[in-house]
Amino acid sequence: MRITKHTELEVYKKAFEAALEIFELSKKFPKEEKYSLTDQIRRASRSVCSNLAEAFRKRRYPKAFISKLSDSEGEAAENQVWLEFSYNHSYISLEDFDRLTLVYDHIIGKLVVMSNQPEKWKI
Repeated sequence: MRITKHTELEVYKKAFEAALEIFELSKKFPKEEKYSLTDQIRRASRSVCSNLAEAFRKRRYPKAFISKLSDSEGEAAENQVWLEFSYNHSYISLEDFDRLTLVYDHIIGKLVVMSNQPEKWKI
């Protein structure tokens, strides 16, 4: 099956689901975190998706494609840091931390594979 939209990418679906879950989890964060951790974790999780969408639209230009995938990868790694802070401050459970960290490990892995094989995505 030929993928024609970024929303068809498995990695996009995983990132989008993770962003939705992070949004729900972050609703329980304390008010004093509103403009720091809550805002940052939400922005980073959404940025994984938006950078991936941009990368997909730029796939005819390998360097631009790889650059946007790299941005998405960086945001995914950043989110792992925010998850660690969230867990260490007892804002999320160990179960949520472990599961979401693993999800972002898989997302990062898929982004690296895409970056290493840009010719497979060129239109």
